[in-house]
Amino acid sequence: GHDLDQLLDTFSKIRNIKGPILVHAVTRKGKGYPFAENNAEKYHGVGEFYKTTGNSKARKKVKKYSSVFGDTLIEIASGDDKVVAITAAMREGTGLKEFSERFPDRFFDVGICEQHAVTFAAGLAREGYKPFVAIYSTFLQRSFDQLIHDVALQKLPVRFVIDRAGIVGKDGPTHHGNFDISYMRMIPGMVLMAPADEEEMRRMLYNLYGMNDNPSAMRFPRGAVRGVEMTDIKDGLDFGKGLVIKRGRDASIIAAGSALEIAERAERVLAGKGIDVTIANARFIKPLDLDMIEECSAGGIPIYTVEENVISGGFGDGVSEAVSRLDRSNYIHRIGINDLFVSHGSREELLKEIKLMPEDIAHIIEKKSTDRANAREGNIS
Repeated sequence: GHDLDQLLDTFSKIRNIKGPILVHAVTRKGKGYPFAENNAEKYHGVGEFYKTTGNSKARKKVKKYSSVFGDTLIEIASGDDKVVAITAAMREGTGLKEFSERFPDRFFDVGICEQHAVTFAAGLAREGYKPFVAIYSTFLQRSFDQLIHDVALQKLPVRFVIDRAGIVGKDGPTHHGNFDISYMRMIPGMVLMAPADEEEMRRMLYNLYGMNDNPSAMRFPRGAVRGVEMTDIKDGLDFGKGLVIKRGRDASIIAAGSALEIAERAERVLAGKGIDVTIANARFIKPLDLDMIEECSAGGIPIYTVEENVISGGFGDGVSEAVSRLDRSNYIHRIGINDLFVSHGSREELLKEIKLMPEDIAHIIEKKSTDRANAREGNIS
């Protein structure tokens, strides 16, 4: 972004000058590459592309979760002029470009100032507007104080759309969204949802829209949708209700959001080994569906939770607390991201590195099942 020789020469000349010195270096994004100079937003974070044309090397365009968000918010805003959208220098990344063009008076890009975005949304909510705040998970961390004091403490209905939750891939350790379940779940009065696919996401946006008495949030992953059939239902999911997808006799896997696909693949691996497991989609992380937890814990079978979030304070901890409230004594094993910062790489490479692939989950459950069986046989003998 800058001419280093010129900067170093400038620093050398001014370092012996007494008193405060301000060096104002004007940055032109994409300097020297015309395509990037003329479209800084597009080239902010770009995959492989052809240098001579600037075109992407991607073979085909896929629908992304951020696009589903943008399309659905336009649908909601078309029927309610109190709906506004706020982002922090990520208009295109969060899927709000078309919204900003359709409703320029109801779109606010506050720049790289997430703290202001949250407090600004609180003020709008106080005046009767219905703000949707779209911020990447990792950047929302900057606004933790504002989340608590300016929104939750005031019980203001600000709706947080948490993009890039979980493993985001090649942007590296600073951009993974691995902490939001933990820091959002602990805030009093906060509702937190996690869709497993694009249809659930669309429906959950209607859930958010209907939240008029307290703050709420929805987290979703970066990238392509799962490709499920979409409906035209303009209504939220049953509030606070999860979904038991399959019932099994040997163990239960309860997954949050994007982890459901991983859990379902793990179930197929286990089925091939003769291990029959229940699969449940939590949908709501807070409040948790106690009826679903009760069903998954029936018979005292072990419970495995799966999430793309750090284990500490995460979804699995919430399930453990719920099982305790139900006065159950099931064995609970939490599967997620251990006490580490995830490195740089493709999503698949990183899931392998942190042992969050379907095969890893299946291996854990198979080993625990074998250990339990051996223990029972030992007790009998």
